[in-house]
Amino acid sequence: MAKFIRNEVPGSSLVLNSLGILMNLVGLGILAMAYHKNFEAQATMLKVVGYSLFLLGLFAFVALKGMHLASYIARGLVGGLFIVSGLIKANDPLGFAYKLEEYFEDGALAYRIKEAFGWKEFSLEFLIDYALPISVFLCILEIVLGVLVIIGGKIKLTSWLLLGIMVFFTALTWHTAACDKDKKFIDRDRYEMSNPLAKVKLEASKTNKDIKVISKSGGELVIDELKSPQCVSDCGCFGDAMKGSVGRSLTPVESLWKDIVLGYLVLLIFAAQWKIKPNSVKDNFVLIPYSLLLVTFFSWVFGWYFPILFSIVCILSALYIKRSRIKMVGTYWSSAAIVTGICGIFIAYVLSYEPLKDYRPYAVGSNLKEKMNDGIEQKNANTYIYVNIKTKKEKVLLALDQSTKNIWGDTEHWKFGRTVEKVIVEGRLPSITGQFNPSIAFGDIGPLEKDFSAVKEIMSNLMIDGVELIEKANNYRNLIPESEYDTEMYDSASYTFVGKVKIADPSITEVSLREWITTTPKVFLLLSKDLAKMNLKEIATLRSLAGMAKTNKIPFILVTSASREQVNKFRTKYKLEIPAFTNDETEMKAIARSNPSLIFIKKGIVIGKYPHRALPTWNWLTKYAL
Repeated sequence: MAKFIRNEVPGSSLVLNSLGILMNLVGLGILAMAYHKNFEAQATMLKVVGYSLFLLGLFAFVALKGMHLASYIARGLVGGLFIVSGLIKANDPLGFAYKLEEYFEDGALAYRIKEAFGWKEFSLEFLIDYALPISVFLCILEIVLGVLVIIGGKIKLTSWLLLGIMVFFTALTWHTAACDKDKKFIDRDRYEMSNPLAKVKLEASKTNKDIKVISKSGGELVIDELKSPQCVSDCGCFGDAMKGSVGRSLTPVESLWKDIVLGYLVLLIFAAQWKIKPNSVKDNFVLIPYSLLLVTFFSWVFGWYFPILFSIVCILSALYIKRSRIKMVGTYWSSAAIVTGICGIFIAYVLSYEPLKDYRPYAVGSNLKEKMNDGIEQKNANTYIYVNIKTKKEKVLLALDQSTKNIWGDTEHWKFGRTVEKVIVEGRLPSITGQFNPSIAFGDIGPLEKDFSAVKEIMSNLMIDGVELIEKANNYRNLIPESEYDTEMYDSASYTFVGKVKIADPSITEVSLREWITTTPKVFLLLSKDLAKMNLKEIATLRSLAGMAKTNKIPFILVTSASREQVNKFRTKYKLEIPAFTNDETEMKAIARSNPSLIFIKKGIVIGKYPHRALPTWNWLTKYAL
């Protein structure tokens, strides 16, 4: 390697500095393990080894003038990881935007800032409306910085921006890791008295001790409300990629340590920024393949090899434009611009359609039934803490049986301290939770739903034995479960017994298509998370597809988060006469990014997912899907 890098890079000794850097990074990795709950039993030993290797390695390469070499190695790691991380987010910028919206709520980052400065009035909620532009900006910035740090472009500015973005991301992951949902904080809100919410809060303050009215004057209501923090369970660092590829996302603590390690590498680059020069040809022959190896590794982890091609195109385009002989073009600013353009084209495509690689549980090819049942039930066991009466030393007993009787049976020397519940098997929710539940309340069932075969089938299964009674005083018809029929309560003087009938189970208030969708031979779902914002350019195509589906006896239903009134107006206005069902809006956002989107499901398996800009014709569906 020595002949491929410039003389000033290795420092006093390439071998010794390489060894010191290796020790330093290995020590950092061991420290990350030491603070992981899976290594609690070995935590002390891991911390001793980790800190020793980390500090010894750091001392070695600093003393031997190896900071430049350390930054050289860090540049390949940081550059490759930034490109992959940015591309994963850019593949689904809407998903990243939804995650940012969670962080912009008052109980998340704003709460941390208020807590740090003792403020009561501070909010980041105004940023929620700009979550998508911020998402796109951060995705592109990550990729551009990744390319620039690899090729050595504008390294001083790049190192400052790298440091800034790491501070931002580390703040997000720190909040996620340190968030205590049981903690309370005071949030001051102002409402115009004309706002219906002001009246609700004012009325609630009379009985709710967590709400205190500060002032009510000038048409404005000011209240202090005790709230819980907004704890984000998943930082969204790699979007849905880890969950969809390795089966789970990074835990909040793992995400924090990932950012700590990455932040440390950025600090190495930042500390050496005055020594780093633009890449020579030799530097490029080392750093580019080295960084692409990291990209390849993550591509393998995520089961998606497009990042390799994307990285090569971005890096080579940036180098090509830099070497341009056109005046004012051959600069690193131009390199950054062309990478930005490539990213912009990619993001424009996925925003117009769907993510290029779909890691969500509703991706094409997914078996919905399996995704609903792939969770892991958490298993806990009690451990018993006994305290030595004389020494106060604690002893952990996994069971109170003959093998531990010398402790729990020895009341002269030991006393019971406490019971601690220990997780034996870590639980995990299924990929598709109960939030996926296209359903309709009994009171909302209209003619289209009533005539829908699935509703008829489900309703028939919900029927139980009942009796029909006529109340003599007002001729009112009563249908009650047979198990609740009491001749003394419903005496013949007041009621006329008509006969036994089948009635809907009164304990069930809605018809759910959740299970039916996973078993029916074929079904089309037209999804719209927001009917008011639905793109209507292809409404004629949707009407045509719905008509052909009806002709071919394939169910075609609308699933939306809209109210029944909105649904009825929509169907009447656009003459789309199909049964409509309601689902949670948050889950609708996860199923499909396009509004609307058409999904074709066959025996519970997603065969096709079509955004509104790429709706298929019936002939195409007949040939390739049906």
